[in-house]
Amino acid sequence: MVSTARARVREPAGNLPADVTSFVGRRREITLTKRLLAESRVVTLTGPGGVGKTRLAIRVASNMRRSFRDKARCVELEDVRDGSLVVDAVIEQLGIGGPSAGDDIDTVIEQLKNREMLLLLDNCERVVEDVALLVDAVVRWCPGVRVLTTSRQSLGVAGEATMVVPPLQVPDIEHLPPPEAYEQFSSVRLFIERAKAAVPEFEVTAENATALMRLCHHLDGNPLAIELAALRLRSLSLRQLEERLAEHYDLLTEGRRGAPARQQTLRALIDWSYELASDQDRLTWARMSVFSGSFDLTGAEQVVADGLSETDVLGAIHSLVDKSVLMREEEGGEVRFRLPHTLREYGQHKLIGFGELDAVRQRHLAFYANLVGRFAADWIGPDQVAWVQRLRSEQGNLRVALRTAAASPETAGTALRMCTDLWPYWGIRGLNSEGRHWLDEAMAIAPHEVPERVRAQRVGAWFALLQGDTDTAKSMLEQATELADQRGEETEKAYLTLVRAMAAFFVNDIARAAALAEEALGQFRKREVLGGELFTLFGLGLVKGLGEDYSTGLGLLAECVRLTAERGELYWRSYALSASAQVEVRRGDPERAEAAAKEALGMQRQLDNRMGMATNVDSLAWVAQRQGRHERAARLFGAASTAWDAVRAAPGFWANFAADHDEHEAQTRASLGDGAFQEAFDRGRQLSLNSTIDYALEVKKNVRARSEDNVHPMPLTRRERQIAELVAQGNTNKEIAESLVIAQRTVEGHVQNILTKLDFSSRAQIGGWVATQKPGAVADATAE
Repeated sequence: MVSTARARVREPAGNLPADVTSFVGRRREITLTKRLLAESRVVTLTGPGGVGKTRLAIRVASNMRRSFRDKARCVELEDVRDGSLVVDAVIEQLGIGGPSAGDDIDTVIEQLKNREMLLLLDNCERVVEDVALLVDAVVRWCPGVRVLTTSRQSLGVAGEATMVVPPLQVPDIEHLPPPEAYEQFSSVRLFIERAKAAVPEFEVTAENATALMRLCHHLDGNPLAIELAALRLRSLSLRQLEERLAEHYDLLTEGRRGAPARQQTLRALIDWSYELASDQDRLTWARMSVFSGSFDLTGAEQVVADGLSETDVLGAIHSLVDKSVLMREEEGGEVRFRLPHTLREYGQHKLIGFGELDAVRQRHLAFYANLVGRFAADWIGPDQVAWVQRLRSEQGNLRVALRTAAASPETAGTALRMCTDLWPYWGIRGLNSEGRHWLDEAMAIAPHEVPERVRAQRVGAWFALLQGDTDTAKSMLEQATELADQRGEETEKAYLTLVRAMAAFFVNDIARAAALAEEALGQFRKREVLGGELFTLFGLGLVKGLGEDYSTGLGLLAECVRLTAERGELYWRSYALSASAQVEVRRGDPERAEAAAKEALGMQRQLDNRMGMATNVDSLAWVAQRQGRHERAARLFGAASTAWDAVRAAPGFWANFAADHDEHEAQTRASLGDGAFQEAFDRGRQLSLNSTIDYALEVKKNVRARSEDNVHPMPLTRRERQIAELVAQGNTNKEIAESLVIAQRTVEGHVQNILTKLDFSSRAQIGGWVATQKPGAVADATAE
């Protein structure tokens, strides 16, 4: 079972990360950067590592966000090392996109051309050429967008203004002010803050103030250097620290006199930290440099521990955290670690010197290939939300592992296996283009005979279909089918039959789609392939239902719901409920359709399933139109349009869905009139994803209904009410299972359903809800 805790990550959809650390002495730079942005469409903050480019950019963007109609948005590029993925990173983190089958800059332009916003692109130096191409296009075609970037070098685009982020203000060692005037220097103020964090009893006195100012002069105002130096106060006085730093500077910069002084000082401090570390700490630091973004203790133990015990690795991690080489992050009870960018580069340089880079990368690949394999094996079950959160926190490392695997024919099969195992995750996150990218990279280099090729071609064809790239999908299906026949891969032949069925359905060939899906369902049941069976029950149920064989279609979808509910599964259950909603609209029962779509949307919100959310918001627009709630329908159509863009898809990719979408949208427009429709549509289109889901679920209305009537729009089943009562009594899942003589996994599934339906996040909230029910209501319900 994967941990349900979630590591701290940057918010999705490009929201500005919170600046949780102190920010000292940058008022002038903030003002200057704002002035440059007022005069230039592109501003790049440059400077060496550790000088504070990112924090300055975030502060400027936060201060200026209200100056733009569409606020300020951030795209973090530190973990993107393949230039061809820059556009995908922008699309994913900004939550934009559009109906496109490729990684085309035009897609981004189309979505940004009417926006007024400040776009922050952080850490561009590894992919500067591709960023420059994107920024140049944005400046040319998106007049309301201004771009702020951070990089160690300028982008070189027309009209770019560049500001070198200076070090913090330092004292002039030749003209030091009186001791009591030390606080006038921003570098001194930051040192004092960090010193007190390291040694709480630290105080500036008349006796040590002069040494403090001389020390800050030698640190050249570099915030990272100040951080590293302040830690030395745990074992040295200010005067001793100043003397030792001077010694190390002279010794460690010998032979590097050509580098700028402040870079020499930072390097000397990093070298000093490295020298003071034990051999075990040094090796751990170097090996951890292969990680991208954050990583957990288990990952570190597996990747670092060649020749080191787990106890050794844990001790080294504690030591490096204590030295501020390694940053510790915690959220939801889970601890993760991160090497700052500059220190990771230093560690990788040392790893190359050890001659271990390739070997450690291979261990990194093995760990993440195993993680992805466990995800695939465990996917159909109650831990899907936790798995999606885990993979999301590991996305930078997954990219590194895939890059390693796709670089050699010997490991390309591993890359293909990882890509195909990850296909539900790619789809949930709206990363179909990235999935296709890695599949193409690996298939181009993999030997023809690798066993993963058929499955890779099948998954690639499915991604292509989802993006409306039918020609590519058809070609890949033909190649995969021929190869599967040659190899006798019966399970893959069943999957290929299913994908061909969905391809037929997408072009409204209902008869062919139904026949192929029925064939696939029989094959999956014969071989007891649960994942394939659930996929086919959803697909065949939708095909039958929209082909107006309502009872058969809804029956298949209900079977899918039953099988998944028994296992606490959300992914296919949400899709089956979503399909039921579409069928119920066709059948003329908007109330049942609304209940199914909202239940599905609640599950998809938990999974952050962007494709599913787009589908259900669209379906709820149809429901609103059928109910005569035309203004709500128009707003939902607008919100759905933005949601579709975020996954680079559109209703028009699938003929049957497109027909219903177009019909309901046209009727809504006719009922409201063009002007009123467009006004409501535009309001919906401007909603954030979270606001869209709240609006679609009518959260405020539901909260009011719960408080006034103790009635929830997604009522619990008899068994769920029974389990809610037992949860409220303080029973564990194991105790509930023993009491009701059912499997513990079944109880876990029911508890997850209760949380979903009541829009709760904890068992305590279930207990509170039970307590607010009318006396005897829950107990009476369990006796039905």
